[in-house]
Amino acid sequence: MTLPFDALLCDFDGVLRFYDARTHARIDQAYGLAPGTILKTALSPALMEPAILGRITCEEWEDSLVTTFTEVLGSQARAARLVEEFAAVPARIDEQMRDLLAQAQRYVPVVLVTNATTRLEEDLDRLGMTYFADDVVSSARVGIAKPDRRIYELAADRAGAAPERCLFIDDRAENVEAAVRLGMTGVHFRDVEDARAALAP
Repeated sequence: MTLPFDALLCDFDGVLRFYDARTHARIDQAYGLAPGTILKTALSPALMEPAILGRITCEEWEDSLVTTFTEVLGSQARAARLVEEFAAVPARIDEQMRDLLAQAQRYVPVVLVTNATTRLEEDLDRLGMTYFADDVVSSARVGIAKPDRRIYELAADRAGAAPERCLFIDDRAENVEAAVRLGMTGVHFRDVEDARAALAP
């Protein structure tokens, strides 16, 4: 089989890894918070950006969450328990997407390009994904995050492919648009069929 590109660059969260939304909802409810409050707060740029750029460790990011939720809940002990539960929310790998990427990997290198914390390597190991991709470009390790064009250029370079010969898959439209501006073929991922269509020979 011949694919119309020389490398496949793929996001991790929201494409391969998915967290249990029911557990997130249960934690919000248990602490008397509106649905989605914990996730929205944790991923807010002010708290998340230093972590995904590697300026602080994942543990320091969690400490900042404790501080934030202490103000909300009025108790540092309750805030610490909340953050501990949030950090322990189970995640799964979408096996259909994993299989699809593994098939593509028989013909072209697959590189994960992800905005992640310093805990990514530990998470990949826990999920059995440490040796899955040909390379991993983690924002926390390179100090650049999507949609900064430099992280796409770095990923293409590691894959040994020109940007215009790369397929890029991500669940966030702004990240896909940034890749397309660089000349990549972009896929806005909503489900595995979006990726399957792009990988059809």
